[in-house]
Amino acid sequence: MELTTSYRSIWKVSIPIIIGSAAQNVVAMTDSVFLYYRSEDDFAAIGFVAAFYIIVAAIGFGFSRGGQILIAHYVGKDKPESVGRSFYSTVYFELVLALAVFLFMTYGAYWLFALFVDTDVIFYKSLEYLDTRKWGVFASYLGVACIALYTGIARPVFLVIDTVILAVTNIFLDRALIFGMYGFPEMGIAGAGLASTIAEYVALIVFVIYMVFDRQNRQYSMGKLPGWDRKLIREIVGLSVPIVAMSVVGLGSGFFFFGLVENFGERDLAVTNIVRIAYLILSIPTWGFCTGINTLVSYFVGRNERYKVKVVLWKTAYLCLAVTLLMGLPIILFPRQMLYPILGSERAYLIQAAYPVFWVLLGILATFSFGSIFFNGLIGAGQTKKALLYQSICAVVYMVLVFIVVRSGWGNLTAAWSVEIVYWVLMFILSYQHFQRGRWRTHPDPLKHVRSRDSREEVPRPQ
Repeated sequence: MELTTSYRSIWKVSIPIIIGSAAQNVVAMTDSVFLYYRSEDDFAAIGFVAAFYIIVAAIGFGFSRGGQILIAHYVGKDKPESVGRSFYSTVYFELVLALAVFLFMTYGAYWLFALFVDTDVIFYKSLEYLDTRKWGVFASYLGVACIALYTGIARPVFLVIDTVILAVTNIFLDRALIFGMYGFPEMGIAGAGLASTIAEYVALIVFVIYMVFDRQNRQYSMGKLPGWDRKLIREIVGLSVPIVAMSVVGLGSGFFFFGLVENFGERDLAVTNIVRIAYLILSIPTWGFCTGINTLVSYFVGRNERYKVKVVLWKTAYLCLAVTLLMGLPIILFPRQMLYPILGSERAYLIQAAYPVFWVLLGILATFSFGSIFFNGLIGAGQTKKALLYQSICAVVYMVLVFIVVRSGWGNLTAAWSVEIVYWVLMFILSYQHFQRGRWRTHPDPLKHVRSRDSREEVPRPQ
C-alpha cells in the first residue's frame, strides 16, 4: 500500500470510511425517524437515550482507534505480522470492554439517568429502549475492531457494503418491531432498541464471513489465533485511553447539553432532536474524513515523512468542508422541502420551530470541518495526551457557556446551539498551533518503541 498527499489518495481512503463510519449515525437516525411517527414522547426520549448510547458506542470505537493507529503504523513500517497481532489484541480487549459496559448499562444506567432526567415519561421510556439496546454492545465493539483493521490497512471498501446491510436490516426491523407489522409484536421504543441490536449482529456476521474469505489477509497471519499479549494490549490501551476520554468528554458534553435543554421544556427537546437528525446526517462526511486522517497521518509518521502531514491536513479539511457544504446547504436552506420526505407532515410545527437553529448549524458544520480534522491529525500522530488536554479545555468552556445560556433569563435554544461554534473554533486554534511549531518535523516520535514479550519485535508505545 502506497499513500500520498494527493486529493485522489485522500478521497480513496476516506470515501469508504465516510459511508462505513455512518453506522451508528444511521442506526440513531433511523430509530429517531420511526419514533417521530409514533409519538412526540417517544421522539423526545430517543433524542436523550440515543445521545447516551452514542457515548457507549464511542467508547468501543475509541479503543479500536488505538488499534487502528498501531495497524497503520506497522503498515508504514512494512511489518505485516505485527498488523495481525495488533488486530487480535484489539479484539480481545474489545470483548472484555463490552462485558464491562454491558454490566454498567444493566445495573448503573437507572441511577445515571435519574441524575439528568426530570420528566417521568422520558426517564422510563429511555430505560425501556436501553433494556433491548444494551445487548448490541458486543456486536458493536467487535465490529469496530474489524473496522480498525480495514481502515488501518487503507482497504475500507467493504465497509460500504456492510453499512448498507446494517441500514437496510435496521430499517426493516424498526418498522416491524416499533409498529407491530409483518407478524411482529408492537414494541414501541423497546422495538427500536431490539431492531438496532439485531441489525448490528447481522452486519457483524457478514463482516466476519468476508474477512475469512479475504485472501489478502493471509499476509497478516489472520488464520493464526495469537495468545493474550499483555504488553501489546497495554500499548493499545495506552494509545486509546486518551482517545476514549476525548470521546466521552466530547459526547458527554453533548449528553450534558440534552439534559440542560430539557429545562426549556419537552417541545424544545423535540425540536433539538429534529436538529440532531440533520446534524447526524451532515456530520457523516466529517467523521469519515477524521478516521481517514488518523490512518494517513499515522502512515506518514511511520514512514518518517512528517513534512507531508500539514499538507494532507489542509487538503483533507478543504475536501471535508466542500463535501459537507454540498450535502448541508440544501437541508439548511430548505429544511421544509428536504426533511418532509423523511419526517412527513405530522408534527411539522417542529421543523418550523427549528428554522433558526438550522442557520446556526451551518456555522457549526463549517468550523467542525477544520477543527475536527486538525484535532484528529494530533491523534493520528500519537499525540493523544495533548489531544485529550485540548478536548478537555474545549469541553469545559462549552459546558460552562451552555449552562450560562440555558440558566439565564435571556437564553433560548438557538443561543444554546450557537455555543458549539465556539467549541470548534477553539479546537482548531489549539490543534493548528501545534503543527505550526517549527520543531514539529524534528520532534521525537511519540510512538516510542519497546519489545513485545512474545514477538521480540518493536511495539509502539504512546507518548
